[in-house]
Amino acid sequence: MRKFLLLVVLQIVFLSCSNLKQTNENQRIPSLKLISSLEIPYDELFQNTKIGGLSGIDYNAKQDLYYLISDDRSVFNDSRFYTAKIHLVENKLKSIDFQTVTTLKNETGKEYGNWNTSPNTSTDPEDIRFNPKNNSLIWSSEGARVLSADKLVLQNPAINFMDLNGVFLNTVTVPENLKMQKQGAGPRNNGTLEGITFDKKYKTIYTNIEEPLIEDDNSATTEKGGLVRFYKFNEKTKKNTAQYAYSLEPIAHEANPKNAFAVNGISAIQYYKKNQLLVVERSYSTGTQACTIKIFLCNLKKATNIKKYASLKNKQFKIASKKLVLNMDDLGIFIDNIEGLTFGPKLSNGNQSLLFVSDNNFSDKQKTQLLVFELVN
Repeated sequence: MRKFLLLVVLQIVFLSCSNLKQTNENQRIPSLKLISSLEIPYDELFQNTKIGGLSGIDYNAKQDLYYLISDDRSVFNDSRFYTAKIHLVENKLKSIDFQTVTTLKNETGKEYGNWNTSPNTSTDPEDIRFNPKNNSLIWSSEGARVLSADKLVLQNPAINFMDLNGVFLNTVTVPENLKMQKQGAGPRNNGTLEGITFDKKYKTIYTNIEEPLIEDDNSATTEKGGLVRFYKFNEKTKKNTAQYAYSLEPIAHEANPKNAFAVNGISAIQYYKKNQLLVVERSYSTGTQACTIKIFLCNLKKATNIKKYASLKNKQFKIASKKLVLNMDDLGIFIDNIEGLTFGPKLSNGNQSLLFVSDNNFSDKQKTQLLVFELVN
């Protein structure tokens, strides 16, 4: 009898441990190890253009070539993107060599206008992705919502398709809740489409707004985050097929002075696996020069499709789950305004590299940084 009881107990312990192992594997979170960094000087020029405002990056593995988009609203130079070779030698960043600069064209084939002199014809580029299936690019614009005595601009955010020469090809059909409104609803100015990413088969486009829609939630504070939306588009039809809610973290630091500008929002996303995205949350507060950058693994699998929800207030739904991968504060180095990320080449040990780029806002007080991490599953 004692032997029988002992066997039963051992079987229960074995089954419990097996189940625990399986659960842990299902919830496995990748880790990121910083292996190298590089800074592009503030006064760097390429083909008579000012290198700055780098807000998005993507990698063409076949050509070992990177695409980087600037968020210049044709103020310093025409709105544009660059191609570059980023040299990793023995897993160390040695240099970045810019290859070309290409001007973005609007749907009439012309350059975009200068924000200061012709705001309604300008654009605000934020992210860029390469599609190897058809050798083309997509890029996002935040648009603008400015209501002041001397300026009225209601410019919808957009995801545009272009060829490698910057020529406009097409655009997605923007859902109603992404259209700029004068009051009461819609996106916040400078808080709309920030990140874009393709799925593995380049049939789906994911994008996000940086801050909550006015009708959905308040912006993040130091006490509470806000609810933002992810958008899913069919690459072929260009139509929005689903929307999901995601909960932001609170702002990391109190502004100084207390009522000065502070924000936390999503500045970039990267497709990871089926239903999973790497999400960059960027928190900045006046009085703190560095940004707090947190990388989360987000899972959309069980999240409610909220596409038909006019507002998220007083509604029942499941938000996307998320797990912290890295808080860059823990690196012990200065981190600036991270706005772009992409998978790069495999490292010498076979692990995947992940590159981040920061936007210096064309300010000599900020830095354009390239950071390379090793991703360990």
